[in-house]
Amino acid sequence: MVKYTGRCDEGVELMSKKYKLTDETIERYGHTLYRIEAVTSFGIVIAGELGGFIEKEDNLKQSGNAWVSDNARVYGNAWVSGNAWVSGDARVSDNACVYGNARVSGDACVYSNACVSGNARVYGNTRVYGDACVSDNSRVYGNACVSGNARVYGNAWVSGNACVSGDARVYGNACVYDNARVSGDACVSDNARVSGNAWVSGNACVSGDACVSKLTDYVVYKNTWSSGRYFTYTRSNKKWAVGCFYGTSEELVDKAYKDSEISGKMYEKIVKLNDEMYAELEDLLCKKKSRTSI
Repeated sequence: MVKYTGRCDEGVELMSKKYKLTDETIERYGHTLYRIEAVTSFGIVIAGELGGFIEKEDNLKQSGNAWVSDNARVYGNAWVSGNAWVSGDARVSDNACVYGNARVSGDACVYSNACVSGNARVYGNTRVYGDACVSDNSRVYGNACVSGNARVYGNAWVSGNACVSGDARVYGNACVYDNARVSGDACVSDNARVSGNAWVSGNACVSGDACVSKLTDYVVYKNTWSSGRYFTYTRSNKKWAVGCFYGTSEELVDKAYKDSEISGKMYEKIVKLNDEMYAELEDLLCKKKSRTSI
């Protein structure tokens, strides 16, 4: 007889279940979790194979090839479905979900209302929580955390001690690592790299092949004469991200003049101010370096 706790997945007959709950239990934060055992072979799981721990059948769908293995725990209203796999000592709890071909492993924790989907991989000591989403072919590992309403997708990687929070987005082939922080409404995209102790926040947009590793590597301005939108200059590649535009100072001014004379003049002034500011910064840094070496 297959042991039954909780309700069955809709449309799945009792005798066609892929796993059952065993008598082996553990207690976690007031929840009683049961080790699971496969009752039929599916995917790479063999009938009779023991899995990880779940609180109820709602936590692991009886359909598909999804599985919870090793000492991984899934409980609360969390669920795992599709071809997803939760392994190692990973924890998925609260209202979190893991689906598609996603993998959560190591000591990773996915909780609150967070989702991991697509071909995403979350592993190491990572934390994904809040309403955060990690999807597509993205990777989150090390001691990284993704929280709030943050989104990590595409082929993006977040690693080390990096944190992505707020309404921030990291996508494309972008990488955020070391002790970097991306927060607010900031976005990191394309082949951009944010590392070191950098903090990209507010409405900053780091894109293209830009590299940001410290606070002085980028600056955000606001268009106060027409659109009211923010735009970003990145020091490493000397390029501007303005809405859908991405290019050099000369290209920016040229495009702005084509839009209107006012826009052209304003962007021209800002580019000049920006060049003067960074020239002075370089001079100050050189003088500081010279004094240090004496």
